[in-house]
Formats: sequence, C-alpha cells, structure tokens
Amino acid sequence: MSFADFMETALYDQQGGFFATGGAAGRRGHFLTSPEVGPLFGAILARALDRWWAELGRPEPYVVVEAGAGTGTLAAGVRAALPACAPALHYVMVERSEPLRGRQAAVVPLARPSDPPHDARPIFTSLAELPGQPFAGIVVANELLDNLPVHLLERRGGWDEVRVGELHGQLVEVLVPAPPALVADAELLAPDASAGARVPLQVAARSWLQQALSLVERGRVVVIDYADTTASLAARPAAEWLRTYRAHGRGGHPLEHPGAQDITCEVAVDQLARVRPPAVDRAQAEFLQAHGIEELTAAARARWHERAHLGDLEALEARSRVGEAAALTDPAGLGAFRVLEWAVH
Repeated sequence: MSFADFMETALYDQQGGFFATGGAAGRRGHFLTSPEVGPLFGAILARALDRWWAELGRPEPYVVVEAGAGTGTLAAGVRAALPACAPALHYVMVERSEPLRGRQAAVVPLARPSDPPHDARPIFTSLAELPGQPFAGIVVANELLDNLPVHLLERRGGWDEVRVGELHGQLVEVLVPAPPALVADAELLAPDASAGARVPLQVAARSWLQQALSLVERGRVVVIDYADTTASLAARPAAEWLRTYRAHGRGGHPLEHPGAQDITCEVAVDQLARVRPPAVDRAQAEFLQAHGIEELTAAARARWHERAHLGDLEALEARSRVGEAAALTDPAGLGAFRVLEWAVH
C-alpha cells in the first residue's frame, strides 16, 4: 500500500487506529499541543475571534469551526475567556475519532435539540466531519494538517514512491517507480533535490484546505502547525520532519507499532499555496503577540506579585499563566509553529 494509505490506517482505522482507540493530546495523553499547556492559548484565540467578528460586521450566528478538536480543550479555553462574540457564537468541534468526541461533553456543554435557540450564551456542537453548509465565520485547525496522510517520494535516478509491504511478518519500505502525477508534483516542488532526498506530497492537506475555503462565505481559514517548504524538507533528513510520538516522547520508525503511536509530518506551506497562497504566514509567537498575549501576561504577573504572599488559587493561576506565555512563545518550541491565514471576502 502507499505510505498515505498506511498512515491513514495507522491513525484513523476504526478498530485499531491511534486516534480511534483514544490516542490524544494532553498531560495524560501522548503529546502536548498549545491548548493543553493551559487556558492562555484559548484566551488569545478568543481575542482573535472577537477581532475577526468585528471585522465581519458582527454576524449572527458567528460560526467558528475547530477542525481536529480532540477532546475539546481549546473550545473550553475559548469559552472560559468570555469573548465578546459569545452571544452570536456557534462553535462547532469537528473530530473524526468517536472516543475523543465522546469526551468533549465533559469539558464544554454541548447543545441539545431541546435547548432554547438563543439565550446569550455561546452554542457548542460536535460533528464527525466538516459542516455541509457555507457560513460566515472562521475555520481553525490547530495541529491537524500534520496528521493528514502523505505520500512519500525518494529521489533516486528519478523519483520512486515509498510504499509499505510485508516481509517475514514485518512491515517494510518498498521503493517502486512513482506514478507520473506524483513525479510531476515532486519535480515542481523540489527540482533540486539530491539523490536520496525524500519529500512528502500532501494531497490530503490540500484537499482539506480546498474544502475549508469552500465553506467560508466570509471570514477566514486559520491553520496552526509546524511547517516548512518542500524544498527545505528535501534538504533535511526525513526523520526530522516525519516524526512519531508516544507517551510524551519520540516514538520509533513510522512502520513500527501501527496504531500505538502518533505519526506527524511537517506541513509544506508551498503545497498549500497551490490551492491558494495564505494572506498571512507568521510564527505562533507573532500571532499571539498580535492578539494581546503581552497584555494578558503583564496582568497575570501583576496579580502574582500582589498575591504571592497569600499563595491562594488566584496567585497560583497567575503564576501559571506567566509560565504558559513563556512556553507558547518559546522560539525553540511552540512559538516557532506557523500560523497561516486565508481571508475570504
């Protein structure tokens, strides 16, 4: 099978896939994403949502779709921040994994058919896939595209495709001549790749972006992930950008223990740009600064200094927020993630 088919099965197979069997982010999961560091990331996103809502003329409903919502941690952070857009907010958590979807109600109140249509509170709903109807609002995907399956190619005389086979009961890589369409993509994206170089072709990520853009009548699509360009990935060892995670550490080779470890691939921005170039491409630290992290951190630091002698919950929360800010903006860590934005008018 292709590596893309293997990755799809290893992550999403309903019986034994990593996410289908409950693999998740979080301190009790296998890896940490920005929302799991603490509620500050959700508070910053809430400020961004308010700004974008105002730019759109404060539509009602204001639909925010979080793709790859996991257990709902980011949604809970947005809700706790009490955004100004709350009376109009319809927040849709999209998560393929049924076990992860089943845990969302424990962190955010999910709307029921019997609920009143509008009572000045944000409405939270949960879906297994992107909505079917266009809307005015935002699609946000935090660390989703790196988990979408990729085709792998290796430069030899021409381009070979890395496929997955079985030998003596073990999964192994098998190199075969790549199909013409994949060869054309690789030649376009990494024409100067040296012998032995590998590149990911992110067909699924491009398809996802096309679908997300088609849903937004007015608003934007926001992708947050670790990212690079195809040519740069070709110049790096594949193990640097095709990684696995297990129990908060690096896992083994992607073919090892299928279903028991996360498999991720850095997002190639130039491949997404073939769908449509992003209007904004900046580091996560810059995105957070643009939406007020320094203001929120300064307020938390002041509360900590005022209440440190008490050691109460408010003091501890303030100290924790200062630590969260450092982690989220660390240029050697989460702060180096890219935030890509596509505006739709």
